[in-house]
Amino acid sequence: MSSTVVTGIGELVTCDGNDGPVGDRLGLRHDAAVVVQDGLVAWVGPSADAPAADRRVDVGGRAVLPGFVDSHAHLVFAGDRGDEFAARMAGTPYDGGGIGVSVAATRAASDDELRSLVAARFAEMRAQGTTTVEVKSGYGLTVEDEVRSLRIAAEFTTETTFLGAHVVPAEHAADRAAYLDLVTGRMLAAAAPHARWVDVFCEPHSAHAFTADEARAVLVAGRDAGLGLRVHGNQLGHGPGVQLAVELGAASVDHCTYLSDDDVTALADAAGTTVATLLPGVEFSTRSPYPDAAGLLRAGVDIALATDCNPGTCYSSSMPFVVALAVREMGLTPGEAVYAATAGSAKSLRRSDIGQIRVGSRADLTVLDAPSHVHLSYRAGVPIARALDLAAPSGGPS
Repeated sequence: MSSTVVTGIGELVTCDGNDGPVGDRLGLRHDAAVVVQDGLVAWVGPSADAPAADRRVDVGGRAVLPGFVDSHAHLVFAGDRGDEFAARMAGTPYDGGGIGVSVAATRAASDDELRSLVAARFAEMRAQGTTTVEVKSGYGLTVEDEVRSLRIAAEFTTETTFLGAHVVPAEHAADRAAYLDLVTGRMLAAAAPHARWVDVFCEPHSAHAFTADEARAVLVAGRDAGLGLRVHGNQLGHGPGVQLAVELGAASVDHCTYLSDDDVTALADAAGTTVATLLPGVEFSTRSPYPDAAGLLRAGVDIALATDCNPGTCYSSSMPFVVALAVREMGLTPGEAVYAATAGSAKSLRRSDIGQIRVGSRADLTVLDAPSHVHLSYRAGVPIARALDLAAPSGGPS
C-alpha cells in the first residue's frame, strides 16, 4: 500500500466540525497535514505531527478543502443555445421550450462525439476543484437515446440520473399520456440498470414539463424500479414540486427558486431526508430572483449548491462561481457556501464518503491558490481552485 502526506496546508477546511450552525461545521485547522493511503484519508492533524509516508506533497501554505460535489448537472448533450441566452438577456422569458433544440442535436451526435464532449466537461470541472459530479440524461427522450446517455455518463461517474421526464418531446406533444407511459414503462426498464436516480421536471408553469400527477407517476415508478428520487421543482413559479419531493422522501428537490412559507416548513420538517439544492447559476443566466438561502438555513432546511451545468439555463461548470453567487446574492457567508457546495451536496446524494476530509473519507482534495476559503468569493472569477491529483509527480492538477 502506498501513502502520501499532503503538508504545508495553511488552512484545512474539513467540513467535519460540530453539529451547530453551518458556519461552525467547517472544522478549520491551520498549519495542517493530511495522509492519504490507497485513495482514502488515513490521518488528519498538525503538520509537525504528520507520520512518515512514501511520498510528500507540500502545498506551500495554500488552503485545502474537500473537492466540490456538483450534485446537479446535465453534461450529456451536443449543440449550442447561445442565441437563446442572448434572447433571455434581452427580455425573452425561459419556459423550457429550448430543451428541444438540445434534444435534436444530441440525438444526431455519435457516441464518440458525446463521449468526447462529456470528457471535456469533466476535465473542465476538475480543473475548477470539482471531484464528484451527478449527471442526468434527458436530452435523448427515446429509449435508445436515454440509455445511450446514461451509459456514457456512467463511464465518468457513479451518480447517474434517469431524466426521461425532462420535457415531453415534440413527437409526443399531441399525446402526453403515451409519452408518460413510455417513460414509466419501457424506457424506465431499459434505463434503470444504468442509473442510480430518477428525476422529473415538475413545473406546471411550462407546457413542456410535467404536472404534479405526472411527476408522481414518474417518481413512484422509478422508486419501484429501485432508483432513488430527485425532483426539479419550483423553478419557474410556485408549484407542487417541493411538497411532492418531501412527501415521497426524495433525496433532493432542486431549484427552489419560488418557495411558499408552507414549502419552507415542509423542507425544514424533512431535514435529514430531503435537501434543497440551490442553483444560483440558473438565476444568473435567466434573470430570475435568487432564493433566500440564508433564510432557509435559519429555518432549519438542509441546503446544497450545484451548477446545473446545461446548454440552456446555465452553461457554467464552475462551482467557485456558484459559491461566489451564493455569497453575493443569496445571503450565505463564505463558510456556509463552501459547506453547501461540499458536505451539503454530498448529503443530497446520500453520500458520507465525500464532501468532508476525515479519516476514512475519499481523498478528494481541492487546493486553492489562496490562504483561505474566503477567497473563493473574495476573488470571484479568478481560477484559484483545482482538484489535487495525488497521482501526478508534483501533486498537481489532472
